[in-house]
Amino acid sequence: MIKDSVFAALELAEVRRAERRRFLKLAGAGTAVAGGLTLLSACGSSKDNSQTPAPNPTPSPTASSTGVATDVAILQLALNLEYLEAQFYSFAAFGQGLPTSSTTGSVGTAGGVTGGRQVQFSDPVIASYAREIAADEIAHVNFLRNVLTQAGSTLVIAQPAINIDGGATGAFTTAARAAGIVGANDTFDPYASDENFLLGAYLFEDVGVTAYKGASPLIGSAVYLEAAAGILAAEAYHAGLIRAELYRLGLLSPTTSKAISGANAISNYRDSLDGVGTTANPNLNELDEGITKTVNGAQVANIVPADANGIAYSRSSPQVHNIVYLNKAAVTAGGFFPAGTNNSLAALRTSGANG
Repeated sequence: MIKDSVFAALELAEVRRAERRRFLKLAGAGTAVAGGLTLLSACGSSKDNSQTPAPNPTPSPTASSTGVATDVAILQLALNLEYLEAQFYSFAAFGQGLPTSSTTGSVGTAGGVTGGRQVQFSDPVIASYAREIAADEIAHVNFLRNVLTQAGSTLVIAQPAINIDGGATGAFTTAARAAGIVGANDTFDPYASDENFLLGAYLFEDVGVTAYKGASPLIGSAVYLEAAAGILAAEAYHAGLIRAELYRLGLLSPTTSKAISGANAISNYRDSLDGVGTTANPNLNELDEGITKTVNGAQVANIVPADANGIAYSRSSPQVHNIVYLNKAAVTAGGFFPAGTNNSLAALRTSGANG
């Protein structure tokens, strides 16, 4: 059964490789990336067009000695997140992590994976979803590695140290305790049940969507923007599916399930990390929503977290790091990345000062 699942994932990955080859062909001279964005813009969640130089029709093919092009740094940031998601889903679905050939790189300090094991799913539908998402995330890793290789053979980041352990010292337990899902002395194991797996996946998926959304205005290359938009769409499908399954489980077992209350607690916790509101405006900087909301006094589903215009939220690089480091302060490591993320730009390895 495990072999069949792995083979199925490899077949899905082959389909995605064909798309990757199409992209790299379109990139052509895509060994070059568009520069011109300032470091300040790269760290923020929006771009001031008045400060952005006109695009150069012939982008510089290599990074200068003082720094790499912003586009490359954004792709490197994305690859950190994809390493994390791919390892979590690969272990959960198949009981094994990524091969070494998919984790080596020239930028940053290489690290291993702490924790991770196969989930013994009770629901075959959720198991099928896990295998499909795992195949997508593995494909995202290989895709971004290939794009960065095209930009320059020394621009691929190594996988940093990753903590996806479900034990007492694991990052999942740290997050679950802080969110109030488990007690201060209890552990949270995302591999212990279908529901726990979905809550673990939920912690990552919305962050990925908001990260790609926040980075999209900062990407100067139209070709790279198309690639990022494609990954954003895939991550949004994943996030919506995870949210819907958690809501379904919560409705099926309202007295025993933590699916809804746990997901809502995670959303509140993420918001407490990436920037909180004020007494006058408690929703200021709210970039997250739970899987339920109250309409006319009744609790209803909230599968799509979006603002008043129905548009997904954005997070800047520091805000993304606040969540994956599980820290509201300005730090360079912690949580799921115990030694920090890898990036050619130091500013894209640091979390924001939110408390």
